[in-house]
Amino acid sequence: MIENKSIFHNRDHRKIGKKLKLFLFSEEVGNGLPLWLPKGVIIRDNLEKFLIKIQKKYGYEMVITPHIGNKNLYVKSGHWNKYGKNSFRPIQTPCEEDEFLLKPMNCPHHCEIYRSQEWSYRDLPKRFAEFGTVYRYEKSGELHGLTRVRSFTQDDAHIFCTYDQLLYEFKKVINLVFYVFKCLGFKEYTVRISLRDPKKINNYIGSKENWKNAENIILKLVKEECIESTISYGEAAFYGPKLDFLVKDCLDRNWQLGTIQIDYNLPERFNLYYKGKDNKIHRPVMIHRAPFGSLERIIAIMIENTKGNLPLWMVPDQVVILPISNKYIVYAKKILNLMLKNDIRVFIDNRNEKISKKIRDSENNKIPYMVILGEKEEKGDLISLRRHGLGHIGKFSYINGIKNILNKINF
Repeated sequence: MIENKSIFHNRDHRKIGKKLKLFLFSEEVGNGLPLWLPKGVIIRDNLEKFLIKIQKKYGYEMVITPHIGNKNLYVKSGHWNKYGKNSFRPIQTPCEEDEFLLKPMNCPHHCEIYRSQEWSYRDLPKRFAEFGTVYRYEKSGELHGLTRVRSFTQDDAHIFCTYDQLLYEFKKVINLVFYVFKCLGFKEYTVRISLRDPKKINNYIGSKENWKNAENIILKLVKEECIESTISYGEAAFYGPKLDFLVKDCLDRNWQLGTIQIDYNLPERFNLYYKGKDNKIHRPVMIHRAPFGSLERIIAIMIENTKGNLPLWMVPDQVVILPISNKYIVYAKKILNLMLKNDIRVFIDNRNEKISKKIRDSENNKIPYMVILGEKEEKGDLISLRRHGLGHIGKFSYINGIKNILNKINF
């Protein structure tokens, strides 16, 4: 897994991303602001679909919030006081009294969604999820490809639950993160319990009692689940402690991806409540969670750890059809249409090039499957299959060949 840094350029997600036409950066647009190209968008969309499918089983509801919010929203949440000096400057409007901010966090918006109606204990937990793009002014010297940017999309969700539901809900999120990591092939990662810095208590909002309760819950759960972990003081969010998941990359560096946080404080600041069994008003507890962390960072790590050979279900082009000559274009279009009907992402390389050149280019572009079509294939209703990095894997009837590919696609 660990490679010499001198050959890291073969895995550098910035280089691979440019070569495969996934994303780019433009000084005219601004440093740290990625532009996603069509093929990169397919990767993002597939990751979103993957997580949405899982989240539905866990009872999440999707929401969408704006890219900006009134400055007062972030003053109320505490984000302005904590990060305002190092954030993008407020946005002025024709109305002098109005100031808006580029959204640094999704949580205040989700608090407002919860606050928009009355809830009973019977309604909880409520789980609001969003692929929300946020903006943070990272210093120029800290920017690095997709791993540290100024605009990124979080796979964010916030769970509003009763105190009695907290342990169960937190445990479910841990299981969700582990399942996501397994599906994405992350085997080398560490778990970190991120607590307050006891020497800098003033850096955090909320009562000592709430912080102690939240920290003890995380420590208890990690012990009960026998999760190997480390404790890091000073890494907590300003509103609550966290359980962070750090994935190791090909250079043995740790990157924080998944995170789960317990928050008693934003529900207080936003005056969130529900009606309990006793018919009295109670305060919900809030869980912040993001299994990916951000789409940008997780894609960067996956590109580098796989040298750009992403899972078949995720890649923009799953199959390329390579007719040996233009005589077989009609047959190639027949195979193309059958694959498209089966939702396979496929295209025909009909360039006037030798088949060896087409195969070499397909290998360089890391396309998982190549379908070679010539006279024997056309006469026998066959396809000749090649696998990226493996070479020829056999001739199949086109029906069995398509089934062979479909069996490998589903995650």
